[in-house]
Amino acid sequence: MVSKKICMLGTFAVGKTSLVEQYVHSIFSDRYLSTLGVKISKKECRVGEQDVNLVLWDMAGKDEYNEINVSYLRGAMGFFLVADGTRKDTLNTALLIRLLALDVIGNVPHCLLLNKADLLPDWQVTEDDIARLELQDIQVLRTSAKTGEGVEDAFIRLAEAMLQEK
Repeated sequence: MVSKKICMLGTFAVGKTSLVEQYVHSIFSDRYLSTLGVKISKKECRVGEQDVNLVLWDMAGKDEYNEINVSYLRGAMGFFLVADGTRKDTLNTALLIRLLALDVIGNVPHCLLLNKADLLPDWQVTEDDIARLELQDIQVLRTSAKTGEGVEDAFIRLAEAMLQEK
């Protein structure tokens, strides 16, 4: 079995921890608890004929007061950028974090998760915004940590991309 380290990146309260909890344990909690430092979770999955152990590094959010601890990025074979579709500013922060991550670990497989798809009528991120990102070769997926929509698919897609990298 191969192991692959994935970092969860984004600002505070976008749903990084909730996405991990939904994927690993199939649970969702409305209680918000800010991640301090990093929380590591693991989940085994099957990608094609390959068993894969995903090691998920849920990192503390970035804002004007807290920077990403770049030492946590080292060794990552892929990462998710997570933004809250109802708060466009979280998308802008995610794109800045993307540049930092690419600078530290190189062009590894990654994906932007626009979370809170269950609140689509409240989204500030528009279809035009998403189309512009896709023109920049940024893979964008819609997820809902609350309902589970798109969560399993996102992790499997990233695992597939990491396995193709070798």
